[in-house]
Amino acid sequence: MWITLHICLYLSFNCMSVASEVSSSTCRLQGHFKLNGMYQDGDLVIGGLFEVHALTVFPELSFRSEPQPPYCEKFDMASFQQALTMVFALDEINKNPRLLPNITLGYYIYDNCVKLGVSFRAATALISGTQESFSNLNCTGPPPMIGIVGDPGSTHSIAISSVLGLFRVPMVSYFATCSCLSDRKKYPSFFRTIPSDAFQVRAMVQILRHFGWTWVGLIYSDDDYGIYAAQSFYQDVQLFGGCVGFSEILPRDNNHRDIQRIVKVIQTSTAKVVVAFSTKAYLLPLMDEVALQNVTGKQWIASEGWTTSPVFHTQRLLPFLGGTLGIAIRRGEIQGLHEFLYYLRPDNDPKNNMVRIFWENMFGCKFETGDKEKMCTGQEDLSNTNTAYTDVSELRASYNVYKAVYALAHALHDLMQCEEGRGPFSDNTCADITNLQPWQVVHYLQKVNFTTGFGDHVSFDKNGDALAIYDVLNWQPSADGSIIVRTVGVVDKGAATGKVLTMDEDALYWNFETRKPPRSVCSESCPPGTRRARRKGLPVCCFDCLPCADGEISNTTDANECTLCPDDFWSNPEKNHCIPKEVEFLSYEEPLGISLTTASLLGTCFCAVVMIIFAHHRNTPVVRANNSELSFLLLLSLKLCFLCVLLFIGRPQLWTCQLRHAVFGISFVLCVSSILVKTMVVIAVFKSSRPEGKGAMKWFGAAQQRGTVLVLTALQVAICVVWLSTASPTPHKNSQYVSSKIVYECAIGSVAGFAVLLGYIGFLAAVSFMLAFLARNLPDSFNEAKFITFSLLIFCAVWIAFVPAYVSSPGKYAVAVEIFAILASSFGLLVAIFAPKCYIILLHPERNTKKAVMGREMSKK
Repeated sequence: MWITLHICLYLSFNCMSVASEVSSSTCRLQGHFKLNGMYQDGDLVIGGLFEVHALTVFPELSFRSEPQPPYCEKFDMASFQQALTMVFALDEINKNPRLLPNITLGYYIYDNCVKLGVSFRAATALISGTQESFSNLNCTGPPPMIGIVGDPGSTHSIAISSVLGLFRVPMVSYFATCSCLSDRKKYPSFFRTIPSDAFQVRAMVQILRHFGWTWVGLIYSDDDYGIYAAQSFYQDVQLFGGCVGFSEILPRDNNHRDIQRIVKVIQTSTAKVVVAFSTKAYLLPLMDEVALQNVTGKQWIASEGWTTSPVFHTQRLLPFLGGTLGIAIRRGEIQGLHEFLYYLRPDNDPKNNMVRIFWENMFGCKFETGDKEKMCTGQEDLSNTNTAYTDVSELRASYNVYKAVYALAHALHDLMQCEEGRGPFSDNTCADITNLQPWQVVHYLQKVNFTTGFGDHVSFDKNGDALAIYDVLNWQPSADGSIIVRTVGVVDKGAATGKVLTMDEDALYWNFETRKPPRSVCSESCPPGTRRARRKGLPVCCFDCLPCADGEISNTTDANECTLCPDDFWSNPEKNHCIPKEVEFLSYEEPLGISLTTASLLGTCFCAVVMIIFAHHRNTPVVRANNSELSFLLLLSLKLCFLCVLLFIGRPQLWTCQLRHAVFGISFVLCVSSILVKTMVVIAVFKSSRPEGKGAMKWFGAAQQRGTVLVLTALQVAICVVWLSTASPTPHKNSQYVSSKIVYECAIGSVAGFAVLLGYIGFLAAVSFMLAFLARNLPDSFNEAKFITFSLLIFCAVWIAFVPAYVSSPGKYAVAVEIFAILASSFGLLVAIFAPKCYIILLHPERNTKKAVMGREMSKK
């Protein structure tokens, strides 16, 4: 706000001054700013703004007299070299017959003393001209300044370009990097030969990404350069998954207490990497405090604002800043510049006082001296000096100055090559060199395209930005114990290979005991098989690694979420791959399946043996008692009960699922109905032995017995047919019991159908048990009812226990429980009913006679 107010007041003052003179025929310059500068006349003049001094001292304001002009201190040799590079480039252009022939370019160069007020005064002096009076009120002829090289500061460029842009005066900065200056609406005539901070930030983020540094600290200066760069850095570092552990802004006034606090934050932070966006003026007090407090073990990342500054390359700072990685504007080579710098000589022209100041600082003398001061002669030998002024080994900012001057020269050259009638302006006109307008220069400057002698291509994009390319620098110890800067890589946005960052890691120096790059992460990477869980209240880079849940995997590092495996797959123990689920069913190969199969076959064999024994002794009283045909039918049904077990073992298939319960149900109904009929035969025989029941067996003969068994069995067959036709059992993959396994089982299809099947068996068994229980006290010759009662007691007990056991057993064990119930009930019936008869037939044949059987009853009578 105060900048805008200052500009308005200044312009208002000048307008009033011009108005006061409008009645006269001549306009006079109202005053002069006291500025350090250099000049040379020419047909066309280019202005320059440079930071030749690093400090400005403002006099105290008494408000009683006109303030004294500020004066500058701390001469900067490197910046003066940049100013002389502009002079050299103009001299080279003037001597080049193929570039701007018959046109001599002059210059006015001023020192801004790193202060906005001084810089704005200098820019105002450039665009106003230096003529004491001006009589051409039509404002014809070339402007006092066709363009300005500078200002190097982003804040200065913003302020100056805001005013120059109103008049479309071209301004080509060689060091202002603020991304805000790419706004063409606000700064329509601003260009630069240095990449903007938008790419500078991305270049630094590329270095962080390359080394895996996701936990960094941020230091930035309290100016447009630092603030805008910090904002861009926050956004870009988050895009690649990084976080800022701390963020501190350097104080404008170098307050020692604030500096100490910032150093304390750096020292205590777990971030091993510190990124600093600043200029040397802001950063130097911080580095002094870093050295004072002995803050080591930090990897510094330097922005282009201070990475090449010699003020940090001292023995004192090597233990703390050694190994620093930084990016710098492209280094170039300028043929002839080194010799040109040595030819400089001072003169007595006040407009060239910057050269005299340089001479006094270089040789420690004075042109106007007292008694004890060394006198400058102006003939001192520069070849005996060794300063940043004569060092052309690392031409970076100076190379950008060189490109900026040539960009303006090529724009003017293209402007002069225009053919009338084919020009770019209204009515296809060309610019008139005798009445040149600044906006016309801007038009050609936007389209400039040339290659320097060093081989670098120079052009501007639609925002006035140059091609983005940086050198990656590494601060390494030199032979004398100070810091030497080495180029170890390149960040090139337009690289033909597509690889933006190229690094020579073997050439890097690391200022750590391990001589390896440090680890700077808030949390170590989560390996495959785990996922990241953010710690509450901390940045996203701070997280815990939690193992994936069962059935989920992560096969990448630092996975945010685990992926659920497909239905037929499960996670391996490491949780980094999905593997097919273990398939579980009661197979013939496992011990349980082998045991049950063996029991089934043994039961079948026992039935066969009993059947053979009964067939061999079929005419004996024991076999013939109570209808031997029913005994054979019972043995056949028991054999089917034993054999149906085999349908329950093995991988379930459609036909086995459909047959297993049907065969089981029909076999058991055949068995139980045979027992029921046998029980009824016992009762009928007993009643027929009494006088009142002599006709009982007439109504329950062999045909009726067979018919009863067939009818009862046919009902079960009908139940099975209805069940299988409406809701047939099918193979089913069940993962509900154990999520990591697939249990192959037979889905019963209809619970009601299965319940009716079992209920019918249970009903017949209950009726048989009731009748057998009532007939248990019949005479001894008819005591088979006792054995039937006992067998049905076992049968009912087994199947009553089966229901809860079956429901609570998971997977294949439910099938095993059903098989066990079938085998147990079958063995119970086989043993309880047929073992006593086999005992008499085989071990006591003397009791297997009609006389023996009838004799026992006769004796009772």
